[in-house]
Amino acid sequence: MLILIAGPYRSGTNDDPELIQQNMDRLESVALPLFRMGHTPMIGEWVALPLLKLAGSEKPGDAPYKEIQYPVAHRLLMKCDAVLRLQGESKGADEDVRIAKERGLKIYYSLDEIPRDDTLGT
Repeated sequence: MLILIAGPYRSGTNDDPELIQQNMDRLESVALPLFRMGHTPMIGEWVALPLLKLAGSEKPGDAPYKEIQYPVAHRLLMKCDAVLRLQGESKGADEDVRIAKERGLKIYYSLDEIPRDDTLGT
């Protein structure tokens, strides 16, 4: 499965770059385990951050950020099979879950809930 990892990125950080990076590290901490379970992990920021740079975004919440940040995740959800929702308050992640539910995607809340896929090997 292609699984979108959703959780706090900017939430609760007051846009402090160090706290944002801590949130990103937490999102990324489940990517390798997901891969080793036979799935393809995806984090919206992996796509959004390079686009934000190219668009000239200077700070979270500016015009390029609004144009790109959340729409990227919404477009990715059109291709994903499931969402792994990590704990923590996040309006963006909650919106990802809402959209995923509308599309009938599986929503997982821990790695333990996700079945292994050994058909492709690791």
